[in-house]
Amino acid sequence: MRIYHERLRVPLGWWLIGGMCVIILGTELFAGYTLIIGVAIYSVLVVISGATLLHWGGAVVSVTGGELRAARARVPLAMAGEVRPLDEQQTRAMRGPRADPSAYLLIRPYLKQSVYVELTGADARWPYLLICTRQPARLAEAIERSRAAMAAHE
Repeated sequence: MRIYHERLRVPLGWWLIGGMCVIILGTELFAGYTLIIGVAIYSVLVVISGATLLHWGGAVVSVTGGELRAARARVPLAMAGEVRPLDEQQTRAMRGPRADPSAYLLIRPYLKQSVYVELTGADARWPYLLICTRQPARLAEAIERSRAAMAAHE
């Protein structure tokens, strides 16, 4: 049973900025070359820009069946300790000066809020997860709700 699902898609504005960068850089590189080379330059730039934005926007965060998935990370919710939604300032501090280098960070530059998930247990791979999201309160609540449902079944 899926309790929460979010794809961290790149906003439209970033696609427009990427397109403008391709046009500007492509024009710079195209100057003085033949049309075929110019088309090749623009094609390569479009592929690089598009692939980068698609990769960033492909990350998925979900809470399903007692498990938290954040991109490639999969954590059983039984290992989750403290769970807190963070505002913009707290998120900036947690991914900057207060960050633990061994923590798992799923951050995107276009998402300003996050959820902090402490991991407990001897076999925890990371001390905590910092997951950027558009809806931190909903994600934190989904984690807590799933943990409560798991505890009720035990």
